[in-house]
Amino acid sequence: MITVGAQETAAPSSDTAQPAPTLSVTTHEVLLDIVVTNGGQAVSGLKASDFTVLEDGKPQVVASLEEHKPMTVAMTAHAVEHPSLPPNTFTNYIPAENTNAYTVILMDALNTRLDDQMSVRLALIKYLKHMQPGGPVAIFERDTKMHMVQGFTSDPQVLAAAAESERNRPAMPNVVRATREEYLEYRINEVSMGFELLGRYLAAFPGRKNLIWFTGALPQTTTLAPMGDPFNDEFKLLEGDPHDLTAALTLSRVAVYPIDSRGLQAAPQYSAATNGPPAAGANIQFETGQAFQHLALDTIAETTGGLAYYNSNGLGAKITEIEDNGSSYYTLTYATTNQNWNGELRHIKAELKQAHGKLQYRQGYFAVDRTKQEQKQLDDLKNGKADGDSQIDETPAAKAREPASTNNSAAKSAQSSTAPADAKKPGPPREGFEEAMMLGAVPPTEIVFTARVAEGDKLQQLRKGDAWPQDNYLAADWKYKPFHTYTVEFAADAKTLQLTKGPDGLRHGSIAFVSVVYDPMAQNVNSRLTTKNLDIDEAQYQDMLLHGLTEHHEIAVPAKGSYFLRLGLHDTVNDRIGSFEVAVDQVKPEAGGAVAQNK
Repeated sequence: MITVGAQETAAPSSDTAQPAPTLSVTTHEVLLDIVVTNGGQAVSGLKASDFTVLEDGKPQVVASLEEHKPMTVAMTAHAVEHPSLPPNTFTNYIPAENTNAYTVILMDALNTRLDDQMSVRLALIKYLKHMQPGGPVAIFERDTKMHMVQGFTSDPQVLAAAAESERNRPAMPNVVRATREEYLEYRINEVSMGFELLGRYLAAFPGRKNLIWFTGALPQTTTLAPMGDPFNDEFKLLEGDPHDLTAALTLSRVAVYPIDSRGLQAAPQYSAATNGPPAAGANIQFETGQAFQHLALDTIAETTGGLAYYNSNGLGAKITEIEDNGSSYYTLTYATTNQNWNGELRHIKAELKQAHGKLQYRQGYFAVDRTKQEQKQLDDLKNGKADGDSQIDETPAAKAREPASTNNSAAKSAQSSTAPADAKKPGPPREGFEEAMMLGAVPPTEIVFTARVAEGDKLQQLRKGDAWPQDNYLAADWKYKPFHTYTVEFAADAKTLQLTKGPDGLRHGSIAFVSVVYDPMAQNVNSRLTTKNLDIDEAQYQDMLLHGLTEHHEIAVPAKGSYFLRLGLHDTVNDRIGSFEVAVDQVKPEAGGAVAQNK
C-alpha cells in the first residue's frame, strides 16, 4: 500500500489561523515478477512501454520496471557474510546475499517412489559437483516433515557435501489410514504444511525465489480440489480452501518449478518385463492418469509464475535451465484502478506489445482489505482473543503449567508438592506454530530474534517428595535425574513485528515466547511459554525498535545426554512466526562463571 499526502495551504483568516487541510490518497501497488523467454532463452533489454497489463480485462498503467540478471562470480564474492555474534548468542537472522533471485531445491520423498528418489539424488549430486558458483542455493527435503538439508550458499562444494550426507536420506515410517481417501488426504495436507513452513522461512529473503520441486505423482482424489497457488502474495487470502494450502502464508514472489522425478515415462505394457498382450484399455488408462498428474503440476507452476517439467530425463540440465531463466526476470509494478477491496480473485494478464516471447508470471491476486483485517485484529485483542490463541493454549508449556489437568485445585497442588506419577509433557500439535516448534522443522524467519543461552553452574536434582519447580519441571522420564537450569534471554527485532495501531493512538499486539527441550528422539523433555500483551504509545514503540522486545526464560535441561533447545516467537494476532533450535552442547561455559539463576 502506498499513501501519498499533499498539503494545501489556505490563507489565514483575520481572526484565527486555521490548520492547513491534508489530502490523503491511498492506492495499492501490485508487484509482478515476469520471466520473458524466446526459444528457451531469456529476453533482456525490455522497457516498461513494451508491456501491456490487464486486470480483469481492464488496462493498467505500468508504474515501474526493473530488470534482474543472474549473479556473477564477482557479485557472489561480495555477498553479505553472517554477522558475528557474542558467545552463546544465536539467531534466525539470515543476511540477504542479493535482491535478485534465490534457488530452492526441494526433494519430495513423500510423493516419490524410492527408486526415483535415488535416481534424483544421484543426478543432483552429479549436478552440484560440476556447478559453477553463482546465486545462492538451498536444499530441502519433504519426508515425514519438511526439513532443511542445507541453507542458502553459493559454494558448490558445500551443497554437494550436504546432498551426499545423511541429512539427505529420507526417514519414512509407515502411515496407516483407514481408507485410500484418508491416506491421500493425509499426503496433500503434509504437502500443504511443508509449503507453509518453507514459505515462512523464505520470508526473510528479498527478490524472486525459484522453487525446484522434484516430486512424483501428487495425490488425486474425487474429493480434493486442485492445489492452486501454495504461496500467497501480500494481498491474497483463500477463503474456504478445504485443505488450507494458503492459510498461513503471507509470502509473495515464490515461483514453483515442479519436475516429475519419474523422468521419461512409457506405458507399463511396453516394458520388457511385461509378458503377453496388454490389457484392453491399459494405454488409455495410463495416459489419462498421467494427464491428470501433469495438469496438477502445470496448475501450480502457472499460478505462481513457474514452469512444470515432465517426461524428461537429464534432471541436472533442467536445474541449470531454471536457474538461468528464473534469475533473469523483470519486476513490474502498477497501481490498480479497482479500489473495491472485496476479497475476490483478480486475474492478471501481461503481454508484449511488439517483441516476441513467452511470459511467466503469477496469474492473479486476492483483493483483501487490510483496513478491515486490522480492525478485526483490534476487536479480537479487545475481546481477549487472537487467531493463534487456540494453538498456543495447546503447546507443551501451556499444559506444563497444569501437570494434573483434571481441575484447578490439582494443578495448584502439583506446583506445591510432588506431581502425579503419570504426569506427562505433551508434544505440540502439528499445525501452524506448533509445527514450526517441532525438532528439526524448517526455521521460520517472519519474526527475527536472537537468544542468549547460558547454563547455570549449580547441578540440581529433585528427590521424592520435593516440590516441582513452578512452571519449570522435567517430564516424567527425566523428573528425578540431575539437571542444570538454563537461562534464555530473547530479543526480538521489533521491525519484524506487526503491531496494529488503533484509534487510541496505541500499538497493540500479543507475542508468545516459547522454549522447548527435546531429546534426540524428538521427545518433549521440558517447555516454557510466556505471552506479552502490548498496548504501547509511539515513544515506547520507538524504544522497542531500538532495543527490541525482550523476554526471560529459565528452563531445566537434564545434565546427562544430548538435548536440543527449540526457541520460538509467535505473533498470535497476525500469525507470524520465528523459530530456530540450538544443540545444548553448543552452549559453552563462560568466563567468570555462569549467570545467576532463581531457585
